[in-house]
Amino acid sequence: MAKKIVVLSASPRRGGNSDQLCDQFIRGAAEAGHQAEKIFLADKQIGHCSACDACQGNGGRCVQQDDMAGILGTMIAADVIVMATPVYFYTMNGRMKTLIDRTYARYTDIVGKEFYFIMTAAVKRKDLLERTLEEFRGFTSCLGRAREKGVIYGTGAWNVGDITGSPAMGQVYEMGKGA
Repeated sequence: MAKKIVVLSASPRRGGNSDQLCDQFIRGAAEAGHQAEKIFLADKQIGHCSACDACQGNGGRCVQQDDMAGILGTMIAADVIVMATPVYFYTMNGRMKTLIDRTYARYTDIVGKEFYFIMTAAVKRKDLLERTLEEFRGFTSCLGRAREKGVIYGTGAWNVGDITGSPAMGQVYEMGKGA
């Protein structure tokens, strides 16, 4: 059965290492017959949550007029959510964290989703990315019936293109096919 997949790429540069892994996931998913869409967050305007709580009193509508309402709607409609971030100073980048914080308006509507996490970093040791993975897990633990389906560690990727020869490229393609 075909699934609706949204891939959230927090790379600051199109074609960056984490963004390349997103494209590989999509390639595998498309070959398996799934409908996959990538949202390149650097192209979107997403303001920081101001904790005004207005969304809690007006049906989950944020007072900010930016791209987040559309992204959140796409996340809610998806069967599978892929979250990809470069890792800076052993944590997800600010763009991904801002997106997570802004789901507050309707996070209770993100129910029953399958999640995949993609992380890239210059370091070669996967264990140094555990903090980032725990941040993703902290987010999904707040969601109803979220299921973690896979994690990709794109390690040893400092410069653009370093990920190309990495085992992560094949792994993420296979995850996309199996989504």
